[in-house]
Amino acid sequence: MQVLAAQPRTLLVLGDSISAAYGMSLQEGWVALLEEKLEQSHPGVRVVNASISGETTGGGLRRLPGLLDEHRPGVVLIELGGNDGLRGFPPARIADNLTSMASLARNAGAKVLLLSMEIPPNYGSRYTAAFRDSFRSAAEASGARLVPFLLEGVATDPTLMQADGIHPTAAAQPRLLANLLPHLKETL
Repeated sequence: MQVLAAQPRTLLVLGDSISAAYGMSLQEGWVALLEEKLEQSHPGVRVVNASISGETTGGGLRRLPGLLDEHRPGVVLIELGGNDGLRGFPPARIADNLTSMASLARNAGAKVLLLSMEIPPNYGSRYTAAFRDSFRSAAEASGARLVPFLLEGVATDPTLMQADGIHPTAAAQPRLLANLLPHLKETL
C-alpha cells in the first residue's frame, strides 16, 4: 500500500449493518445524520460510509487498505465486531483484527475511533466479557480512541429496536449519533 497524505476533511466509516442503516433508508441512519451535523459544524468534511451489512472484522481488514488508498481519510471510525461476536469468533482474533485495522489507519495518517459493541448475554458471561475486552485491548494496542457502546440506552429499549432485537430503528438513530458525537468532536 502506497501511503499518501491523509485528507483531514474526509471521515471514513467502516462498519456493519448498524452503520449501513439496516432496515431503513440510508438517509435515516446515524451516518447520514452525522454528515448533516458536520455540514453545519465542520463545513467541508466529507463522510464516506463504507459499511456493509454482515461485515466482520476480517472482512473489514481485507477491505481497509483499498479504502485508505482511495479516500485518504483524516479520521476513521471502525464500527465492527458485532457480527464476529454473534458468530462466536474467538475474542483474541477480533482484537487482533481491530488492532490491525486501527494500526493501518493510523499509519496512513488518520485519527481512529474504535466504536465498542456488545453482544446479548445469552452467549455467557465469560464470552461476553472477553468480547467487550477485545475492544479495549485493541484500542490500547493501536492507540485508537475507544468509544463506549454505540447502542447504549438503545439496545435495552424494545421500542428503539427492530423486531429482530439486534438492529436499532430509525427513531433510535439520533441517539446513536448522540452517543458518538462527544468523542468525535474531541477528535475533530
